[in-house]
Amino acid sequence: MTELIGACARQVAGPGTRVEAVSPSMGPASIESHYDEALAVPGVLAEVARGEAAGAAGYVIACFGDPGLDAARELARGPVVGIAEAAMHAASLLGRSFSVVTTLARSRGRTWDLADRYGLRALCRGVRACEVPVLELETDPLANAKILTECRAAVADDEAEVVLLGCAGMADLCQALTAELGVPVIDGVAAATVLVEGLIRLGLITSPRGEYAPPPPKPYAGLLARFGAPTQPSP
Repeated sequence: MTELIGACARQVAGPGTRVEAVSPSMGPASIESHYDEALAVPGVLAEVARGEAAGAAGYVIACFGDPGLDAARELARGPVVGIAEAAMHAASLLGRSFSVVTTLARSRGRTWDLADRYGLRALCRGVRACEVPVLELETDPLANAKILTECRAAVADDEAEVVLLGCAGMADLCQALTAELGVPVIDGVAAATVLVEGLIRLGLITSPRGEYAPPPPKPYAGLLARFGAPTQPSP
């Protein structure tokens, strides 16, 4: 799935942009609960720290829950964008309403929370679940049909003018679904990649003043001891 995400990002990246798709070496295999998300964040931050050491110019957090987004912005010199953030803002430029098609119903609340955070809840007509677990997007032979069914319902029942794919593992379905539905279908991976690339071209960075300033160094205990100096590359 990481390779699929990387391939989708490379398809939209401009000449001269190198996309490196990475998956944290620690944490859950997929994120489908608040517990998963909390335990995924240290691995995300470790990858950002490694990217900083290697000179990465910007970052896309390729999970629709945008896990660790604020913390990553405190570590990174360049822009950091989450795929839900990018997809929702892109949708607001293409129509007056959107619906999200995600994996499991238990993640619907998180998606509504993000729509609130990004100031776009008024445009969100619905969050629909195809009830296919993230890892089964690659193995369930009916997964694509289930996603299409929910996308059709988003247009017909929610009257959504734009449909967002609520999982990075759906990124490769975007073009086919757009052709099938006749409305814009947004893959957040592609949207976030182009947005990060555009911010870099404009020479813009996350503000170092205030909330996203580097975190103050302090000791961290136990399994998180190596995160005690978070502005330094992880070993």
